[in-house]
Amino acid sequence: MRLRQLQLQLPSSATSSLRAAPSRPWRPTPFRFVPTLTPPPSLSRSLSPRPRSFCSSSASRPLPEPPSVAAPEESSKRAPLKPGLYLVGTPIGNLEDITLRALRVLRSADVILSEDTRHSGKLLHHYDIKTPLLSYHKFNEHQREHTVLKRLKQGEIVALISDAGTPGISDPGTELAKSCVEENIPVIPIPGPSALVAALSASGLSTEEFTFVGFLPKHSGARRERLLISANEAKTQIFYVPPHKLHQFLEEASTIFIESRRCVVAREITKIHEEFWRGSLGEAKEAFLTRQVKGEITLLIEGKTECSVEMPSEDQLENELRHLMSSGHSLSAAVKVVAEGTSTSRKVVYSLALRKLGQQRKGGDD
Repeated sequence: MRLRQLQLQLPSSATSSLRAAPSRPWRPTPFRFVPTLTPPPSLSRSLSPRPRSFCSSSASRPLPEPPSVAAPEESSKRAPLKPGLYLVGTPIGNLEDITLRALRVLRSADVILSEDTRHSGKLLHHYDIKTPLLSYHKFNEHQREHTVLKRLKQGEIVALISDAGTPGISDPGTELAKSCVEENIPVIPIPGPSALVAALSASGLSTEEFTFVGFLPKHSGARRERLLISANEAKTQIFYVPPHKLHQFLEEASTIFIESRRCVVAREITKIHEEFWRGSLGEAKEAFLTRQVKGEITLLIEGKTECSVEMPSEDQLENELRHLMSSGHSLSAAVKVVAEGTSTSRKVVYSLALRKLGQQRKGGDD
């Protein structure tokens, strides 16, 4: 059958030769291994895989390890901090607003002085910091100072933090820093967030010169005296205002400053409900009359300009004098404050005081 199929495919001449050939048993041709031809050197170099340098030289010269970012704990071990008082700035709302250096100091310190240990404990827990906390606030800072100074003199690292922002700025820490300076103990600032700088930078008011007033005095007379001085300054005025005293502040400021004076109410800075309200003092008084706001407030008022100078009337001067004198100021002291706060001649104010309030003069006045 196989031969018949081959005959059908071969020409006639080939078929006849096959018939004439003697019949022999079929044997398979043995398989022969043919050696591989060696390619030319150039082709051999191109085809052969190139050995990697880190394999061929690993026995004689190990590769340097790639640089890695050291964790704060590791870097602090390599470069120990020197003993002293570290004033560490902490977030004013957003926990991400903390520097790597601040974390390193908090981890390396022997103790952390905290305004509120419960509040600061949340920050330390967030960053897995195990350093012990010691309460240090305005009600116990004088009692704690001796103990803290003793630990510092023994060579300890003491970190001071407040509830938010930079310690010592309207927060505990100023007196401790002064004592350390007097005792030649190093005081090292660790810069961080600050509500007044953050609010000023985004306020839209002049940043060339400013006065940081902070919290106003609780006493009404001292509070009005401070507002009178601020109203007469050409620099941007920055105040810290508790939320429950915002209405009181705007009411007093709008009567002492010109109502058209621009202001900015910065609230909940860096937090989810951050707000920057901008307008005049008169508009602010109306806008926040019925609003119950939350969170600490940084309130900025633009400085006095030449075009906004208005001479107060005699009634306004008399009212200011009465307020100050009813708060305990002598007549001469009240005259001085009103004259400086309203740019009115002291002679004019004193003459008015004698005519209107002369009967209230106390012994010893000029």
